[in-house]
This record gives sequence, C-alpha cells and structure tokens, in this order.
Amino acid sequence: MEIITQLIVSAISSGTPLLLAVLGGILIERSGITQLGAEGLMLMGAVTSCLLYIHTGNLALTILCVLVVSGLLGLLHGVLCVSLHANQVVCGLAMTIFGTGLSAYLGKPVSGQPLTGAVPKLHLAWLENVPFIGKIFAHMDLFTWFSFVLVLVMHLFIHRTSWGLHLRAVGDNPATADVMGIPVVAIRYGCMIIGSMLIGLGGADLLLVYTPTWNEGMTSGRGWIAVALIIFARWNPIRALVCAYFFGVLDILGFRVQLIGSHIPSYFLKMIPYIVTILVLMFLGWRNRNKPSGAPEALGVPYIREQRF
Repeated sequence: MEIITQLIVSAISSGTPLLLAVLGGILIERSGITQLGAEGLMLMGAVTSCLLYIHTGNLALTILCVLVVSGLLGLLHGVLCVSLHANQVVCGLAMTIFGTGLSAYLGKPVSGQPLTGAVPKLHLAWLENVPFIGKIFAHMDLFTWFSFVLVLVMHLFIHRTSWGLHLRAVGDNPATADVMGIPVVAIRYGCMIIGSMLIGLGGADLLLVYTPTWNEGMTSGRGWIAVALIIFARWNPIRALVCAYFFGVLDILGFRVQLIGSHIPSYFLKMIPYIVTILVLMFLGWRNRNKPSGAPEALGVPYIREQRF
C-alpha cells in the first residue's frame, strides 16, 4: 500500500506541470486558435522562474514575472494569429523554436544551480488521519492545489456560464458569434494571453517543484505531449486531469523500474510515456473515426470580418 501511495503522489507531481499546460491549451483552442507553441512557452516559464528565484528568492515576484513574460508571448502570438491572420501552425512552431532558443541562451549562467524549497507545501493536519487519501493529499504543494481548483473553475466556466457559451460560439462559428454581438477578437486575445500564462506556469511548476534545477531543454517534449493530450482529453478540463496524471504515472513507472534494478536501458524506459501516448491517440482515432472529434469547428481557421463565403 505504501508503494502505491508513493507512486500516486509522484505521478501527481509529475503530471501537474502537464495539466497546467493542457488547461492553457484547451482555453486557447476553445477560442479557435491552434496552439503549437506550448513547448517554447513552458521553457520560457521555467527559465524565467529559475532566474528570478535565484536572484530574488521571492516566490510571489517570481510567479508574477512568469505570468507577465508568458502573457506577453501570448499577446505576440495573438497579434500574429488574430490581427495579422498568419498561418497558425507556422506561428506555433515559430513560438516553440523562439522559446527553445531564447531559454537556452538565458539559462546558461544558472544551468545546474539547485533550487530547493521554493514552493511551500500545505500541511493539512485534519486530512492526515484519513486512510489512504490523507497520505496523498495532506502534504501537497500550492501548484497542485491550484491545478485542482483550476480544473473545476474552467469546467464550470466553459459549460455553465454565458461567457463560456460565448467562448464556444467563437471557437465553432466566429462569424455568427460576431453577428450576435460577441467580441470575437477580444475573446481570442484574452484566451491567448491567459492560456499562455497557464502554459508558462506549467513550466515554472516543472522547475520549482518537480525538477528544481535548470537544464537546457528540460521539458523533454512535455509541451508536445500537452498538445497531444488536448486532443486526447477532447478539449475537456475534467478529462485533461485524468490524461495528465495518466502520463505522470507512465513517467514515474520508468524511474521505478530503474530503481528495482532492471537491466532495460534507461533510454527505452524514458520512451514509455511518449510511445504509450502515441498508441492511445492512434487507438482513440481509430475507435472514434466515425464520430465527431469534439474539436472547435473553426479551430485553425483565421477569422476575417469582411470576408464573404
């Protein structure tokens, strides 16, 4: 039982950065903008948090700067995709390349420097005595609790509020939404900025909590996994929670297999989460080949008000 508890705790810790990135991507893609820049945004969030925390030691200021930097990158992405109607796939790839290169340059002076105890844990004494659950949830960090609350808030926002209805309308049919008086451009800009902030926050969580040392390319493709899990979760925040922790379990299993003395090369063990993710997506694509994908109908299509169809 102790081993299972430790595995679940480790899986949640591993999956939380991915969960934040997936939630940010869902918010962006619900507005009709394809998000392929998650890898670069996560790396920029990670390197920004490392630089700020090492030089200031102030967690609140560090998180604020991560949000500002990620929000500005989201604004830039929004200008390209929403105002200039640039190709969204190309813009996303450009954001990934830009973030990867700039983070590698900025992170060279602090590469390898450890950051310990940056994010405090909430010790819930009243939960400790609850069997099994208490050992898992009684000592979680602030980022993890924030991600739990965020999943619930986003689900209620998208499916239970008028603003969520407007968001879905913009993602499915922006022309009709515009005719109805819904501010299409404002909603898309807002989703780009807030979603990019969440993705950057996922990178900060990866560095401050899960792997407290900056290394070039430390996300190891998690941004691309987040893009895949958005499809896996069918643009639903509740499903995103399950998908992110599913990846977290696979990620941790590789380390556990190494600890028990397995002779399987570590490179193959590190491939397990990515291979399984691809296989699951292939299976779901085959099973749902005759069903609606659940994606916003106008995803990836730039909206030009004056254009006639």
